[in-house]
Amino acid sequence: MKLNGVDFSTYEATYPDARGYYGHFGGSYLPPELKGAFQEIVEAYHMLRNSEDFRQELAGIRRDFQGRPTPLYEAKRLSKKHGGQLRIYLKREDLNHTGAHKINHTMAEGLLARYLGKKKLIAETGAGQHGLAVATAAAYFGLECDIYMGVVDIEKQKPNIQKMKILGAHVVPVTAGQATLKEAVDAAFNAYAKEKDTALYCIGSAVGPAPFPEMIHDFQHIVGVEARQQFMEKNDGRLPDRICACVGGGSNSIGLFGAFVNDPVEIIGVEPLGKGKGVGENAASITYGKEKVMHGFDSLVLLDEKGEPSLTYSVASGLDYPSVGPEHAFLHEIGRVKYDTVDDKEALDAFFELSRLEGIIPAIESSHAVAYATRLADHGATGSIIVNLSGRGDKDAEYILSKYGKEYGID
Repeated sequence: MKLNGVDFSTYEATYPDARGYYGHFGGSYLPPELKGAFQEIVEAYHMLRNSEDFRQELAGIRRDFQGRPTPLYEAKRLSKKHGGQLRIYLKREDLNHTGAHKINHTMAEGLLARYLGKKKLIAETGAGQHGLAVATAAAYFGLECDIYMGVVDIEKQKPNIQKMKILGAHVVPVTAGQATLKEAVDAAFNAYAKEKDTALYCIGSAVGPAPFPEMIHDFQHIVGVEARQQFMEKNDGRLPDRICACVGGGSNSIGLFGAFVNDPVEIIGVEPLGKGKGVGENAASITYGKEKVMHGFDSLVLLDEKGEPSLTYSVASGLDYPSVGPEHAFLHEIGRVKYDTVDDKEALDAFFELSRLEGIIPAIESSHAVAYATRLADHGATGSIIVNLSGRGDKDAEYILSKYGKEYGID
């Protein structure tokens, strides 16, 4: 497949380029004191990705520790409720150990830290799933662990905080600014700058300076590879008509999308519209953002009237970030992936509907993608769609019940 000058048959080999760019998005914009540390990561990663020993050890961890492959499940009752003409399949990343896709890359980052001789993992987290997955990797590899998290998200995600502490992680509250994911990234990055000789920064999404977007793409690629094979096995070798995933920074979605970019399949990324289109009411950076460098990479960023990263909002802490991975910005620009939005109300409706129809409580992040699939069905779409159910909703239950329970008939 070719589109706007991009040959997708060689996409994996072509992007990113040697400097970490997807077109003009990406790169590495770092202060001088961090360039050496990141170059060490670049060299180690590019060596290890071609190491059969590394690949085999990671495959064993995924099989015996994470519980891969995760199932591909046809949500028949959900499909029937919305007309029955669009068959909705769920890629069950919620069934990974720790409850989300994040462990796909954190276990690999733990392996990288061991190779580099690091003693600590440093990370940021929003919804807490990345923090939990990093804490799990640290425990597995016998490493120290510091997790930076905004106090707003700490209040919303108490179950994950408890699990991180049980695993031995040090959870560092962040009170600056909005006290959500952006500020947690700022704090984690500053901490890493002070401890770079003995620690590895485990970034939580397909964002950051090179080589992190490429690393996350590669480590999450297993999601799409499995989903593609599983769907074809269930459907006499046919491909799905569409695939869909929520997009914040973009790790779960890039994991699903990568295996299908050269196929005649519609690919849809779903951003959080939150409360609406106004500045500070959403976190839909592809839909409303402009190009800018932030957190060491060039991508689309939501900006305020001064041209600085704006306030953001989403009911889903894991999507509440003012930028997006550079590969997503590139795939949007060339038209290979369609990006659309779902608001809080639609996501909450999908959260409760999937729970009650299928017995699956989804993460509120993943609920955005579920909502989009049911919207398509309601508008007459036919055929099939794979939705990446990127995480489970254990972490969200207490917060959602306390704030929205009565609205959905729960006393």
